[in-house]
Amino acid sequence: MVTSRSKGASKPKSTATENRKVDHLRICLERDVQSLTPTGLEDIRLIHAAAPEINLNDVDIRCTFLGHKLHGPLMVTAMTGGIAEATPINRNIAEAVEKLGLAMGVGSQRAAIEDAALADSFAVARQAAPTAFLVGNIGAAQLSGGYGITEVKAAIAMIKANALAVHFNAAQEAVQPEGEASYAGVLQALKVIASQATVPIIAKETGAGISREIAMKLADAGVKALDVAGLGGTSWPAVEAERAQAEDSRKVTLGRWFTDWGIPTAACTFEAARAVKIPVVASGGIRTGIDLAKAIALGAKLGGVALPVLAPATQSAGLVREYLETLLHGLKATMFLVGAKTLEDLARAPLVVGGVTRAWLELRGYDLRELATRQIH
Repeated sequence: MVTSRSKGASKPKSTATENRKVDHLRICLERDVQSLTPTGLEDIRLIHAAAPEINLNDVDIRCTFLGHKLHGPLMVTAMTGGIAEATPINRNIAEAVEKLGLAMGVGSQRAAIEDAALADSFAVARQAAPTAFLVGNIGAAQLSGGYGITEVKAAIAMIKANALAVHFNAAQEAVQPEGEASYAGVLQALKVIASQATVPIIAKETGAGISREIAMKLADAGVKALDVAGLGGTSWPAVEAERAQAEDSRKVTLGRWFTDWGIPTAACTFEAARAVKIPVVASGGIRTGIDLAKAIALGAKLGGVALPVLAPATQSAGLVREYLETLLHGLKATMFLVGAKTLEDLARAPLVVGGVTRAWLELRGYDLRELATRQIH
């Protein structure tokens, strides 16, 4: 059972990090911390093909991401690790993605870098998923704070990672009670580790999205993929507002103010995919197979899910697998209904953009008419 952090005397940094992780896990399981602003995917309409001229059973969702073959364009993105409660969660997720041939990211490995005794909660992912595409995780704020190639190598080795995510959580750090909102020099630090790391670096937001301008800067720094993690899913300022309630009323207020800060997922997926040539992962409020299909039609190579997997992952690998299989079946059904036999077809499927997302993208200078008239074949 996840319990709240202990109070009292100050703790060593690794213990403080562990306590924070316990809080995050508990709050995400027990509280509604999803942003009130929608993802923007509700503004995207794929055009139905009444005569698709393909069979549902022939739809092929296999793909390649950063040189690794996947059975579907889906990653269970970073959630947890570094605490005892995370070990069965990561094991269950890893077993499911191994079975399904998907990708998985672990949560921030900072706690285990600070205290090697905590590494098992991360290493269990590779033990349970010997062939899956696994993504390690360190924070951009820690790069600014002195992390370098030594820590990067430790994170990679811990799970025998196929790639390493550097997570950008500026909005969370700005409102977190003990936040480290230190980002000066982060792009240069990122460039250094991207040039020295033995695996591809993925720049990952955590719920506030990546604009085209920042996407280009990150690509210039040498990252090999982007996870836009847009607004519309879990709000980490909202999580931090929950954490701060017993201790800091000012941080509660800040967390609530910034609960809906960011770029909605549909808009930042579209922007990033057109700004850079590296693959884009669309996450942030992906909840259905239709959402996943829309994200790919907007230019993403993969979709990412996190919060919906958490509750089943506390119970069993089978429940995680059932959820992910349902998501993938929904993707296949959507592809069938637009006449897309492959993911490449889906990326060319005609769609109509309306609502707030249309207004956003047109004001940002995009001509959306070609999307409505493009053809799969």
